[in-house]
Amino acid sequence: MFDDERSKKVVFIAHCLLNQNSISDGTAVYPAMFRNVIELFMKADIGIAQMPCPELCCLGLDRGNIYGADAPIVVENTRIRIEMKKDIPNTQLDRLADYVVYEILEYIRYGFEIVGIIGANRSPNCGVDTTSDNNTEMKGMGLFMEKILCRLSEKNILIPMIGLKGTDNISEKLSPLLKSV
Repeated sequence: MFDDERSKKVVFIAHCLLNQNSISDGTAVYPAMFRNVIELFMKADIGIAQMPCPELCCLGLDRGNIYGADAPIVVENTRIRIEMKKDIPNTQLDRLADYVVYEILEYIRYGFEIVGIIGANRSPNCGVDTTSDNNTEMKGMGLFMEKILCRLSEKNILIPMIGLKGTDNISEKLSPLLKSV
């Protein structure tokens, strides 16, 4: 099955890295997307699976605060993190994490290689190395990435996770995932 021209390699990427229009007001670093991320995976023949944006799905495009851009990024991100922990958004977040893990398991089931999961550092949900809490950027994972990692760990599945920011050397940061190809 699936014995055709596909590479059978997939990377899962935070929604905002492929669509900067989805992120909270005042935080976009590119007009549309992290183009160099897409180009690196295109050149390596690795398919890109865009994960849902948990904040857009659970809180809306304005994240429940039309004045969000007036606050420092980490202050607004902390507010978003607090909102995401409330019952309804947290339940929705669980469903989104379940969906991503289901998709990963489907690919694995049919012999595809998941080369990595890429998050957006500093994000209260999609951060991998850093997140926002207590009005500061700090070491740790965002809520969504924690849920995904926990579910994968329960199934003894280890997938490299890398967090990106606009200030990173993207090629250097992603090179471990591309070397495995």
